[in-house]
Amino acid sequence: MTRRVVVPALAFAFSVFVCAAAYGQAQPAAPAAPAPAAQAKWIPPIKGVATIEVIRGKPARKGNEIVTILKIKNTSKGPIALLGVDEYWYNQKREVVSGDSEKVKRLINPGEIVEVTMSSPWKEGLYTNQYVFNHANGKIDAKAVQKFQ
Repeated sequence: MTRRVVVPALAFAFSVFVCAAAYGQAQPAAPAAPAPAAQAKWIPPIKGVATIEVIRGKPARKGNEIVTILKIKNTSKGPIALLGVDEYWYNQKREVVSGDSEKVKRLINPGEIVEVTMSSPWKEGLYTNQYVFNHANGKIDAKAVQKFQ
């Protein structure tokens, strides 16, 4: 009588164990959690002479102002802090007639391109303009280009 009960019970237990093991292997592995993002490194701003490339837009009169858009690319090895752009407008006698001063108030990382809009008051006799660049920690070596490399 024990053989009648034990053999089927063992067969049932064995089949349950084998099936559970087979189903356990057939389940796909849980997706691995992505690696945590690397912490951003602080790179100190460049000190001394920084280099930039500048694409000068064509000055256009808008109302009582003359507006020029400059595209500036940082070609230095480090970020530039507080990039300043001063624009001076001259008449034909080479006297300063008008101008504007703008600052980029954030770091400009290497290879990054920023756009600076200069707007000077319109006055009769505007002939030519000049730009002077500087930054918080030194001078700027600017190179005028037609397009960025």
